Amino acid sequence: MILLMKEYTETRLQENYDVFIDLLKKTFKGDRLKGLLNLYSEDEYGIRLITAPASAKAHFHNAYIGGYLDHIMNVYKGCLGSKKLWAMMGATIDFTDEEMIFSALHHDLGKLGDKNQGEYYLPQDSEWHRKNRGEIYKFNSNLQYMNVTDRALFILQSYGIQCSWKETLSIKLSDGLYDENNESYLKSYNPDHELRTNLPRIVHNGDFIACRSEYDMWKRENSCEKIINEI
Repeated sequence: MILLMKEYTETRLQENYDVFIDLLKKTFKGDRLKGLLNLYSEDEYGIRLITAPASAKAHFHNAYIGGYLDHIMNVYKGCLGSKKLWAMMGATIDFTDEEMIFSALHHDLGKLGDKNQGEYYLPQDSEWHRKNRGEIYKFNSNLQYMNVTDRALFILQSYGIQCSWKETLSIKLSDGLYDENNESYLKSYNPDHELRTNLPRIVHNGDFIACRSEYDMWKRENSCEKIINEI
């Protein structure tokens, strides 16, 4: 199986990081900005932010070095577009841009792993799994199991970065009904339990759009015609 994966130069990876940090500085301020800059510093999660993939398998999305940062920036862009569409259609925009951007940029933070226990994804060292299952990476078995959104919230609180209740729900529910644990929030038949903000829906929309777009781009890059031309 021939798989064409995106490859970034060291310079391009640094440029992607600089764009991300610039977005933080334009969006946040005070203690929150200070906490985020610490979280993403070189001595903390900065290197992982730059190099981590967004998934383990080639046919999922962004399973390449730098794929994680590409993904969260795509989710950010998807949320901007979704917000405009929802507003145009008459939906209530009951959240701030800061809350939306914060949620988009941190919904997958758990994929950076644990600072002490190691990275979330490790390079797949089994040629059989790479060839037959398209596994570019494997999960780090040294990590204590947490789902991605729980780990994201854990990392944020461990760096003293506070989340509003809207941001907390938006990060937790970013996978929508693809995560069965979200059903009690998203399929409630009790009016008192309904979501009281549209932000989780906007963030899920942004994530879904990003994932599908990333998959389509990968599929085009791995079309038969493309592969033949690369050989």
